[in-house]
Amino acid sequence: MKKNKTSFGFKEVDSEQKADLVGEVFDTVSENYDLMNDLMSFGIHRLWKRVTIETAAIREDFVVLDLAGGTGDMVKLMRDKISEKGTLILSDINASMLNEGRNRLIDDGIQDVQTAQIDAQFLPFKDNTFDLITIAFGLRNVTDKEKALGAIYRALKPGGKLVILEFSKPQNEVFREIYDLFSFEIIPKIGAFIAQTEESYRYLAESIRMHPTQEELKVMIEGSGFTKCKYENLTNGVVAIHSGQKGLLDV
Repeated sequence: MKKNKTSFGFKEVDSEQKADLVGEVFDTVSENYDLMNDLMSFGIHRLWKRVTIETAAIREDFVVLDLAGGTGDMVKLMRDKISEKGTLILSDINASMLNEGRNRLIDDGIQDVQTAQIDAQFLPFKDNTFDLITIAFGLRNVTDKEKALGAIYRALKPGGKLVILEFSKPQNEVFREIYDLFSFEIIPKIGAFIAQTEESYRYLAESIRMHPTQEELKVMIEGSGFTKCKYENLTNGVVAIHSGQKGLLDV
């Protein structure tokens, strides 16, 4: 019987292997994760995250889950928008990343955020739980994106919203070629110098190339049952913000 295959960067691996392989990558980069995002985004990933949060239209009583929350950047930006009436959960599949994020939140004086080690494909929550689920720079690392989108759909309340921030496909061909050169040739070398792990940074660059395009991801989100699906390119499409809503009638 042939095993299910998936991509790990440019390599094809057995689906059940990918989570462990991705876990090894993030174990090696967790302490330098923000630096990695600075390198991959020319230093403007924090602005992208702020724009993403603003598009989410958060209300103070929202119940919010941030998937693949990494070092807590998204949660930190959402914290002031949610009162004691709401709930905010920082989650990540990787324990090293989750610990890094929790420690940073505590260092910043933010202690009323729940944390949970969660695989986005298997959300351990009742259906119709969340008003908003966010995932920033994490969907491309998920083994089965359709399974994760289905799990997210079920966990959202009717009328709830999914917001995804992810590296995408630059729209200008010349800019895309320059960005590819930067991603595949320069970033891994910097990773080797700063974090002593060229291969982990090479995977991260490859995972961006293998991620669905803006239109492909929009179709994937629609195929999971979401309505009002749309995307907005930032920085010529280096990243895109995708969003979709669970219908008010949960059928």
